[in-house]
Amino acid sequence: MSFRLYDSARRAVVEFQPIRPGEVSIYCCGPTVQSAPHLGHIRKEVNFDVLRRWLTASGYTVTMVTNITDIDDKILIKSAEAGREWWAHAYLYEAVFHRAFAALGVLPPTYEPRATGHVPEMIELIATLIERGHAYAADDGSGDVYFSVVSWPAYGELSGMKVDEMEAAEDSDPRGKRDPRDFALWKGYKAGDPETAAWQTPWGRGRPGWHLECSAMAGKYLGDEFDIHGGGLDLRFPHHENELAQSRAAGRPFARHWMHNAWVTMAGEKMSKSLGNTADVLAAVDAYGGRAVRLYLAGPHYRSAIELSDASLAEAAAQLARIDSFLARASAVAAGWTAWTPREAIPAAFAAAMDDDLGTSAALAVLFGTIKEGNVALEAGDVERAKQAYAAVKAMLGVLGLDPDAPEWAQQNASGGDLTPVVDGLVAALLEQRAQARARKDWPAADAIRDQLSAIGLKVDDTPNGPRWSIEK
Repeated sequence: MSFRLYDSARRAVVEFQPIRPGEVSIYCCGPTVQSAPHLGHIRKEVNFDVLRRWLTASGYTVTMVTNITDIDDKILIKSAEAGREWWAHAYLYEAVFHRAFAALGVLPPTYEPRATGHVPEMIELIATLIERGHAYAADDGSGDVYFSVVSWPAYGELSGMKVDEMEAAEDSDPRGKRDPRDFALWKGYKAGDPETAAWQTPWGRGRPGWHLECSAMAGKYLGDEFDIHGGGLDLRFPHHENELAQSRAAGRPFARHWMHNAWVTMAGEKMSKSLGNTADVLAAVDAYGGRAVRLYLAGPHYRSAIELSDASLAEAAAQLARIDSFLARASAVAAGWTAWTPREAIPAAFAAAMDDDLGTSAALAVLFGTIKEGNVALEAGDVERAKQAYAAVKAMLGVLGLDPDAPEWAQQNASGGDLTPVVDGLVAALLEQRAQARARKDWPAADAIRDQLSAIGLKVDDTPNGPRWSIEK
């Protein structure tokens, strides 16, 4: 395998070489569980789920760590507004995020640590930074601890920011700072804070800073150095820049490669809660189906911004209908066929696209080209070619996380989350009734069933192997 990725730190496509042969370690910044997720949040989950699936299909053992930020200023504010304990608020929305991930077929991470469970590791990291001269406790007795930006000459290496051009950090109260650009590692307890939202440290009671949490948890589960750090483009500065600075200042090499997915936009603006232009994930799933929403998010190249609209989601649903129509037609002739393993069935052009910085848009073109070839083979009665196309399509859908027979979707099908199998069953029942009518030469009844299917957009073709249905174009 020769996988290439765009490394955000190097600003170039580079050849991926894992630290340990045959193993890949990935850390992705997970959600801050303050409120329900929008499609902008979930794009990262889907994009890096596809990366994980492709690396696994390519023979790697992948360890994926995605954290939960369950203590944060925003969580404290939102929980107070809702009139509930901060930890109950965080747990409530953590469950909402998990439902959204599952609704889009995102595989659970190998480990999913919560920030509140890793305060000892954070205290240890702060102590190391103070000892090395890169952090300091505020002199005012507030309990705040800050990272000294000017103490680390390499600061800005990820984002390209220059320290002299930086403005004051916005993540903390300016009290006790020696330099307004310094960022908080630890936030001392303030009057009015919940008593339960504070931990004892050598510098006083308080809670962790956001940037510190990820460095501590990445180190805990992946070691001082790991292969890939992922996240949304909006996290590159200051969050990822600060993670990188504090980790390397503590003597940890940290991430070897950085990958960032682009935004989901509405009317040309980044989707965000502060702008009010969000789209609820579960509402989108209810309207279009989880696999269609996933296709919408996974189809474009991960570094390309994508515009959200009803038309774009409807287009993804129509693409999925083409896929499922072929699967329904071809499954009968391909049932039980195991001539290839899934990896062997993947077309070379698909693999080349995925190896080129996770080129999902080019990979989708291969997928739909294979579906077209498979449909031609079915029409011609070429069973062997149809079987090969079916196996290839199933293998590619597995990589993209869109195979309707995969466990993550089968579970949803059983609970009503995806109606494709139900539709297949209903159409099959109607076709069986039509076949019985034709057998007894009740042509009006047979034609009526065909007309009913046509009225809802389904085309029925009578072939030597029996009737086949597809979505009318």
